[in-house]
Amino acid sequence: MKRSILRRRTRLHLISAAILLIGLSCAVLIYLTSENTSDSIMDFAADSKMYRHNLELYGGKFTVLANEIVQSFVGLWRGRTLAFTIAFIAVVVSIGLFRYAESLPPDSQSASPGTDHR
Repeated sequence: MKRSILRRRTRLHLISAAILLIGLSCAVLIYLTSENTSDSIMDFAADSKMYRHNLELYGGKFTVLANEIVQSFVGLWRGRTLAFTIAFIAVVVSIGLFRYAESLPPDSQSASPGTDHR
């Protein structure tokens, strides 16, 4: 059991490092290759005063607020903001996995006394 815990912790540390490296590499690649422009007609329509007025007229102020939240969430998955989103997710997942690996019992506590696993 002693070696399997050690191997499991080591594997989780390596996986954590790989997630961080791959995630940050992809984020840099996306950042360098993407443009920060919005070409969509819906982006222009959603920013217009007439659109906001009609949205508030039909749905109220809560609908305008909900629409702004949805638009900002959708904006996270396009252009250069996608690179920052991927980098953040990679860092959070990597830290979470690393902390989980550290929470596993240490090698000395996992082996039963009097047994020798080689």
